[in-house]
Amino acid sequence: MAIGLLLWLPSAAEGDHDLGPVPAPGSAAWWMVVAVLLTQAVAVAWTRCAPAVVLPGSTAVALVLVPVVPGPAFTVTVVAVLVAVFLAAVAHPLRRLGVPLLVAGVLLATGWFLTAGAHDASEVGVAVVAAALQALLVIGLPLLLGSVIAARRDAHEARRLELVALRGEQDALLQAAISRQRTALSRELHDIAAHHMSGIAMMAAAVTRQIDSDPETAKRSVSQIREQSRAVLADLRRLVGLLREEADVARPVETLDALSALVEARRAAGTEITLLAPAGHVEVGPLSQLVAYRMVQESLANAAAHAPGASCVVEVGVPRGGRLTVSVRNGVPTGPDPGPGGGFGLVGMAERAQLVGADLDHGPTSEGGWEVRLGLPLGETVSTMCAPATLPEAPHDPRAHRR
Repeated sequence: MAIGLLLWLPSAAEGDHDLGPVPAPGSAAWWMVVAVLLTQAVAVAWTRCAPAVVLPGSTAVALVLVPVVPGPAFTVTVVAVLVAVFLAAVAHPLRRLGVPLLVAGVLLATGWFLTAGAHDASEVGVAVVAAALQALLVIGLPLLLGSVIAARRDAHEARRLELVALRGEQDALLQAAISRQRTALSRELHDIAAHHMSGIAMMAAAVTRQIDSDPETAKRSVSQIREQSRAVLADLRRLVGLLREEADVARPVETLDALSALVEARRAAGTEITLLAPAGHVEVGPLSQLVAYRMVQESLANAAAHAPGASCVVEVGVPRGGRLTVSVRNGVPTGPDPGPGGGFGLVGMAERAQLVGADLDHGPTSEGGWEVRLGLPLGETVSTMCAPATLPEAPHDPRAHRR
């Protein structure tokens, strides 16, 4: 573009004699201007890497033309300065360009002042002001345009990073939700397996003693083991069906009314259980009833595993003060404790209780047994807290960690 302007200058000078002398194409002065323009073009290519050198350098090299070809030829060299300032403003923050731009502006103003050829004092003042304004215009316009483009680019980059951060946050929330769901499923699997397998283990232990002494009873026990095995497989199949989201998989509703069937199943496994429940329907939400059912199921499984031979009492209290109390209490075991369990039972109970705003207490009884007590709010209350549930405080007991 600068060389094109240089080629156009002779035609412009013919039409405007006030333009001043211009070098003729092919003359030594003309080739000197071309050399300066090529030098500036090479320097502009390095603007992004070294603006502190290119900005003052591209203006300083043009000063060699002042004593050789003063006038319009010097103005052609401004094209490279415009491009260099624009590229520097786009690529670098303004705080890094303050000194180079100031030096370039002073050199440009000096060049224009020298080419003005002022002689008396009045002409010198006008020439200084004109040179300063021209330098400000050459530096200011590309600087303003480059700053606007750089600001738009930075804003776009900030929006992109914000979107990346939001996607990362969403992924983190998703992973946290998946982790909580996996934990809940592990609790569910633990409850199902512990409930049925503890009964199977008890009946299998009884069969070994009944085979020789009472074959008929042993056969009935084996039949019960088979039924328990089918039940655990059915429950696991339902849970897997829920994971697969199969529409034809029906999950039974586990409520307070189903406690009688649960107790009968445990009695059939050989456990002495007493169920105390008020007559009539209790106004408790379905989710709270599921929590109570699971608490009783897990507590009976724990009693069978850690208090063998002990009698159990399942009690559903009368609603008082807007709450319903469900408790499971076992007596003194007649057999040895097999040792610590997985520790997930009480954690699962506490998490379910927290979900519906219930209170869970557990600990040893004065008779030497163990009691788990759940206080349910009447109606349906679901907590939105995402923090993991903590186990309720209980008196120190060496068996506490086994549940």
